[in-house]
Amino acid sequence: MTVPRVYPILDTATLSKAGVGALAAARAMLEGGTQILQFRHKTFWSQEIVDLAGETAELCRQSGATFVINDRADYAALLGAGLHVGQDDLPPASARKLIGTAPLGFSTHNPKQFAAALAEPADYLAFGPVFPTRSKENPDPVTGIEIVRQLRRMTEKPLVAIGGITLERAPEVWQAGADAVAVISDLLGEPCSPASIEARTKSWIAAARNRA
Repeated sequence: MTVPRVYPILDTATLSKAGVGALAAARAMLEGGTQILQFRHKTFWSQEIVDLAGETAELCRQSGATFVINDRADYAALLGAGLHVGQDDLPPASARKLIGTAPLGFSTHNPKQFAAALAEPADYLAFGPVFPTRSKENPDPVTGIEIVRQLRRMTEKPLVAIGGITLERAPEVWQAGADAVAVISDLLGEPCSPASIEARTKSWIAAARNRA
């Protein structure tokens, strides 16, 4: 699997605080040029959320972008989406049985977890938080950029860096060996609106092209 260099995460809690609907944000990110989009909802999946994920999946299909659901293998299977799981979720080997050949990502937070993840049937591995982050209530310890360089030498699988990565810091993360950078808050802009999200996404995509 090739992971696009910019990997937006559509986090419903963060968007709610910013006052922008998830579907409007998804449309703005796709119009901004993203080729992958992860839907992250950490609380109860009501029918409204399931419908929202389905509508977002359809937007991605229309745009030719890869759609990934965070944590929930059941809804990923239901919607024919990719899946991203963490250390406390369904193990990748079990998740693979549910989603078949769809894209599968796996989060790691330290070198020991990363080394163990190499044996899992994940298409890409995420690592972080590289920098302090505001998008997670109880984040793991910050790792720093040097560990990204070390992990890059351990695998040829795509490596996705996450955690507090801004547009200004992204070039050093790519240079350290990350194939992609996952972004949440830095795509929103201030004041946040669909227009600011689209513009910020375009800035990220342009920066990624300059590093290609």
